[in-house]
Amino acid sequence: MRRACAAAMALSLSLPMLAQNIPMFRGNPKHSGVYESAPVPAFHQVKWQFHTQGQVISSPAISDGAAYVGSTDGNLYAVDLATGAQRWKFPTKVRVTSSPAVAEGVVYFESYDSNFYALNAADGKLKWKFQTAGERRFAGKHLHGIEPAAESMPDPFDLYLSSPVVWNDAVYFGSGDGNVYALDAGSGQLKWKFHTADVVHASPAIADGVLFIGSWDSYFYALDAASGMEKWRFKTGEDHEIYNQVGIQSSAAVADGVVYFGCRDSNLYALDAKTGAKKWAFNNKGSWVIGSPAVKDGKVYFGTSDSSMFYALDAATGAPVFSLKFKWLMFSSPAIAGNMLYIGNHLGKLLAIDLTAQKLAWEFQTEASRQNAPTLVKSDGTPNYPAAFTENFYDNMVIGMHKMLTLGAILSSPVIADGVIYVGSTDGNLYALM
Repeated sequence: MRRACAAAMALSLSLPMLAQNIPMFRGNPKHSGVYESAPVPAFHQVKWQFHTQGQVISSPAISDGAAYVGSTDGNLYAVDLATGAQRWKFPTKVRVTSSPAVAEGVVYFESYDSNFYALNAADGKLKWKFQTAGERRFAGKHLHGIEPAAESMPDPFDLYLSSPVVWNDAVYFGSGDGNVYALDAGSGQLKWKFHTADVVHASPAIADGVLFIGSWDSYFYALDAASGMEKWRFKTGEDHEIYNQVGIQSSAAVADGVVYFGCRDSNLYALDAKTGAKKWAFNNKGSWVIGSPAVKDGKVYFGTSDSSMFYALDAATGAPVFSLKFKWLMFSSPAIAGNMLYIGNHLGKLLAIDLTAQKLAWEFQTEASRQNAPTLVKSDGTPNYPAAFTENFYDNMVIGMHKMLTLGAILSSPVIADGVIYVGSTDGNLYALM
């Protein structure tokens, strides 16, 4: 009997731990934002935090006991889930704000050095890389009403690079060169590319063999994933005055034959996935929808920028189910586990919302937020923008934005696996919360 027990124990110890894998941005090719993990109904502790030398805007991918995440210090990191220790890092020497994807032992991601990389997930060794026609940010004249009005200005709020999706032995992503690319996942050879008229930093979603992605040219596209042929396109708003109310940064979520996405024209759209016909649009009165929506049980969830609203809408009609008013911008995409939803904001807080009770359950605040709040947060808890933005000039807008990010803003989108929340912050940390 003892020998049998000992043998069983030895066998169990020799088997790998059965852990949940979250291999790509938003969890799956449809980008639902729904995770199979048990929720974290109450915050207990920081399991660990892993520090990089830059900002962690990238969202982590979870696979085989490791978290893979990029940093603006120019590296892609593999972090051990159990200990928070670094397994390896791969240098690109330029910021990595793309969220990686992992498939068949390979990690895929994009860097601002205009290369798309495939690394061995076990040791970080380069398998292949593909050079695009050149990465860049969206730019416009008199951007956001800033001077000098005649100057074309890169948008400092264009923070993310497209995050890849792996599907049917191919890897798909968008680029600042205006193209959507499909590469052979094994070799990196180009399968096809589709050209849009401006920067593509949204991430592709794939459902039923169709790729859905938006561009800063104001169009949302449906492409045949196998061939790259256009099936339909949908026109969103334009802004040729200050280029504020234009462009699609949000990635799409696909559920029940409908594709949902946000836009800087202040709308959240619901389109028929087969035809591109508009089912409804929810207007946010001038406030951008940067994050990707989450869809579960007939409801769509998302956050807004300047109005700092969190919405739950009826997925069929777009009618509000409930909303919560906060005080800080939300670029982070919501993540759902069980009846709990998690989303980050620019104050450096992770907000945990109980979807059943329709209220905030708890929040986690970064140390950088606590340290820098006296200067950058007003007594009523709202942003102290005059402390950061002191002149209506482009250079000052860039400087002011980076001052605000010293609060440890959570622009990364949370991932929940095995009862732990993983999320990055502009304080340079990847956090594991439980």
